[in-house]
Amino acid sequence: MFWFSSKNQTMATHISLSCFLLLLTISTIAESGSIGINYGRVANNLPTPTQVVQLLKAQGFTRVKLYDTNSDVLTALANSEITVVVALPNELLSSTAKDQSFADNWVQANISKFYPATKIEAIAVGNEVFADPNNTTQFLVAAMKNIHSSLVKYNLDSAVKISSPIALSALQSSYPSSSGSFKPELIEPVIKPMLDLIRSTGSYFMVNVYPFFAYTGNSGQISLDYTLFKANPGVVDSGNGLRYNNLFDAQLDAVFAAMSAIKYDDVKVVVTETGWPSLGDSNEVGASQANAASYNGNLVRRVLTGGGTPLRPNDTLNVFVFALFNENQKTGPTSERNYGLFYPNQAKVYNIPLTMAELATVQTTPPANESKAQAPTTGDMSTSAVASGQTWCVANGNVGSEKLQAALDYACGEGGADCRPIQGGATCFDPNTLVAHASYAFNSFYQKNGRGAGTCDFGGAAYVVTQAPKFGTCTFPTGH
Repeated sequence: MFWFSSKNQTMATHISLSCFLLLLTISTIAESGSIGINYGRVANNLPTPTQVVQLLKAQGFTRVKLYDTNSDVLTALANSEITVVVALPNELLSSTAKDQSFADNWVQANISKFYPATKIEAIAVGNEVFADPNNTTQFLVAAMKNIHSSLVKYNLDSAVKISSPIALSALQSSYPSSSGSFKPELIEPVIKPMLDLIRSTGSYFMVNVYPFFAYTGNSGQISLDYTLFKANPGVVDSGNGLRYNNLFDAQLDAVFAAMSAIKYDDVKVVVTETGWPSLGDSNEVGASQANAASYNGNLVRRVLTGGGTPLRPNDTLNVFVFALFNENQKTGPTSERNYGLFYPNQAKVYNIPLTMAELATVQTTPPANESKAQAPTTGDMSTSAVASGQTWCVANGNVGSEKLQAALDYACGEGGADCRPIQGGATCFDPNTLVAHASYAFNSFYQKNGRGAGTCDFGGAAYVVTQAPKFGTCTFPTGH
């Protein structure tokens, strides 16, 4: 049974609720990751770079990733205290790889000219090069090495890192996560020398992770709740026994497993793109405003409340959401033009918290114009939902089992939650998982305390939802 732990129970029953929450909050802050944003400009109706910088500041973004080195954008970002990742486009890889002087001139014109007024932290050398139809893979590592040599020449190598974002299509296997491996034809000629360079220069591996693509192609096999970070029973990896509560963690751990298989466990990873479209074509299953709000809102909560993945629990997550704006000139399916958090007029496509401060004050609810079946679990709190009492408290499985267990022990101990239904043989014992049992206990505590502010938090281990939790046949009460 998951909810009882004699060691943690003894500890938890000797501390007050306020002290318990304070300890969890301090731990959460120490372990929290960062949320950045991708600023793409494939559109003819976007605000000026100066207006965009003001928007970034207003929304609390401190990190932005670009897809080029546009001088107007880099000038606008100067002295903004926003950290910037710039990019050398795929079409320049060949010239950069073949000619050191080309790399020198590019770094001088696009990096040293703007640094340090513009806080450039890294250069993405190419983007998803392995998936580039122009077959630029052969130039990647040489281009990266030449760019690094140029950074050394201009004394920028300690401040500006180099890497290259890869898509998950670089993996030969990604399910289960423990079987993660790179495509054999990429390992020796590209992956290993790239990771060697990243390791030797103290940089990080850039990875683009999109659960949306996995879901829309396999919606019959993958749970939408699992994909959107909503409450769900989770999935146990048959290879290593680890339990996953969301597809994002599972996909990222497949990358970690692939890196481990070739002995690069020590290299850090940054997720340079992830997101969900608010609109798509009829065959793009799951593309909707409600699901985009749910995915991105819960992603922010997942990252900022701390903790790593099941395979790398001590590594904080640093993630760049895709994207800042809907970009009307992008080609491809409808979804490609609808990943933005903002319309070009700077209005929000949907409301989600983007900072720790907002997470501390914003609860969860679906937008008033969305049906209950499509409701996201993160967004603005609906007054009608609160008034009617139709809110529940569920566990945030992403904070890690230790923190979740301690919170559960408190709820069932000193907190006074009714945990009898999750004991062995009782009505809500199944599914016998930590997340399910913690959700029941947290909800009992929440309802018992009149759904008061702060009674569904536990230092980030729980959050409010406006759809009745679904764990087996267990029914969660809405009040006492």
